[in-house]
Amino acid sequence: MRKLISLQRLTLRNFKGIRDFTLSVDGANASVFGDNAVGKTTLFDAFTWLLFGKDSANSAKFEIKTLNATGQPIHNLEHEVEGVLMVDGRRRTLLRSYKEKWTRKRGSATSEFTGHTTDYFIDGVPASEKEYEDFVDQLVPEELFKLLTNPDFFNERLKWQDRRKILLDVCGDVTDSDVIASSSALSALPAILGDLTIDKHRKAIAARQEKINEELQKIPIRIDEATRSKPVLSEVSEEELNRRADDIQLLIQDKQAEIVRLQSGGQIAELEKRQRELEGELQSLKNELEAGTLYKIGEKRRELDGLRRNVEDSSFSIQSFERRIEAAARESESYTSIANRTREEFYSVQNEQFTDSCGDSNCPSCGQALPSEQIESAKSKAVAEFNRRKSERLEAIRTRGKEAVSKAEKYQQEKDEATRSADLQRQRRAEYQLKVDEIEDILRVLQSSVVDVSADLRYIAKKQAIEAVKAEIVGLRSAAHEAVDKARAELARYRTESEGLDRQKASFAQVRQIDARIAELTAREKELTKEYERLEQELFLTEEFTRTKVAMLEDRINSKFRMARFKLFREQINGGLEECCETTFNGVPYGAGLNNAARINVGLDIINTLAEHYEVTAPIFIDNRESVTNLIETESQIISLVVSQIDKTLRVETEAKKYASVS
Repeated sequence: MRKLISLQRLTLRNFKGIRDFTLSVDGANASVFGDNAVGKTTLFDAFTWLLFGKDSANSAKFEIKTLNATGQPIHNLEHEVEGVLMVDGRRRTLLRSYKEKWTRKRGSATSEFTGHTTDYFIDGVPASEKEYEDFVDQLVPEELFKLLTNPDFFNERLKWQDRRKILLDVCGDVTDSDVIASSSALSALPAILGDLTIDKHRKAIAARQEKINEELQKIPIRIDEATRSKPVLSEVSEEELNRRADDIQLLIQDKQAEIVRLQSGGQIAELEKRQRELEGELQSLKNELEAGTLYKIGEKRRELDGLRRNVEDSSFSIQSFERRIEAAARESESYTSIANRTREEFYSVQNEQFTDSCGDSNCPSCGQALPSEQIESAKSKAVAEFNRRKSERLEAIRTRGKEAVSKAEKYQQEKDEATRSADLQRQRRAEYQLKVDEIEDILRVLQSSVVDVSADLRYIAKKQAIEAVKAEIVGLRSAAHEAVDKARAELARYRTESEGLDRQKASFAQVRQIDARIAELTAREKELTKEYERLEQELFLTEEFTRTKVAMLEDRINSKFRMARFKLFREQINGGLEECCETTFNGVPYGAGLNNAARINVGLDIINTLAEHYEVTAPIFIDNRESVTNLIETESQIISLVVSQIDKTLRVETEAKKYASVS
């Protein structure tokens, strides 16, 4: 059911320069006449401020107060707007009051301005701000109210994205399946899209085309680089190079074998074998002469090393125990001292006697002497309290003393145990040191009895035989040296020629590799070009889809309006489509060349459609109404604000009657 809201009466008191004015229209259409700056727009401001606390330009920061001749606010006035609305046949009265708050501080004779307060009333009943806002929101939500009461609001106050969203909400969107079904040319799209939307697929195409373009730009550069990097080939064929390289390898192998034969002649080999045999016999003789004594020396040295480690370990343990002894002794002495002081404190407290400190036996209030039984009772209680506290103190001292004695004994035990352990380690160290001294004496005796093998006749004869064999080998090698040098020179020449042939052979392999890379790049270029053409076809289909959807969507939306037409997409230079929302009338854009009368009627046309969709009608305020000869039909109440130079005060005419109100 459509909600019908009309304005019955609007009363302004001290609002934006209007001291007292009542717009009484009783729900009928009305025209308000007045010269410039006499308050026509103020009526619309008052109406929107009454409901939402904002002016007709949707601003909450505007001057409400009445100003004096110097432009300063006049103080101590209440600024009120009261409106009577007819809502579905029921009269509802709203009142918003804005006033200054003056506070007199303690000790001051004058009041100081400390801010403003706003009061709210619904049907004469005071309401909180929250209750008031909730009530108004139940009548019509703020954004919807602005759309339904101001012909300019949709086209001039909303962003194009918000206008577009409202149109789609009101008229309904067109589904992708409906668009595809409308044209056989789009039948291939579902298979192309898969699970993606049109927009996501277009983004995917754009991203892929960008990468393809980047790669296509690089391929010719890479082909050129590869072509320029080709080496210059030899005039000799690759087959001839391979045959020559094989021949050179055979010559290299022959020369290497010749050098080996020269270096390892038969007689030299026999002499070297005899040298190794003599050196073995010499070592055996030395081992035989030194075997017994050296073995014993080695054994004793190993034993001596172990004993010295034992001496060091014992010394380390002794130092550790001595540190523990010192620490335990300090702790034991400390706790013994604490125990002695505690014992003295115990005897001191134990000898304390009760002292009567009651003093005067008279009543502190009236000054009369207290009864003896009361005095004795008080004294008994004091004695008992003294004994109780003394007992508690003695028990606490006794506990601390026992704890100190216990800890002193504990640390003394630790000291005694560490002392015994240190003495044991000293004893062991002395035993180890005694054994060390014994082994060192034995070693000195053994070392003095080692045999000097270099003085043995058999050892001297073996050494002389080895030197004779070495001299004979040197002589034979000197004779073969010249032949070896010649063979090595020829081997170096063959290897240099082989390396040159290898480089020429590598050039042929490098050329084949580069040609293969160029072929690969060329094939990749063709593959990417083919893929790019396929993507272009898919992009064309998506654009065709978008154009079809645009036509269907704009037809659907425009069918809901009598005058207004809407352009929801703008074609770009590259052929693509960009979302927009532009209102036109007879092909003229709303914001570029459309006259004021057409803009107002287009705004009314939009309000009519929105009112029908949301099922709400509300009073429409039309500023600059004098520029419109005829308004299109609307079911909403219309309040026209008309510029009239002859009316220096506001004058109101309704469709039912004409009358004037004094400002």
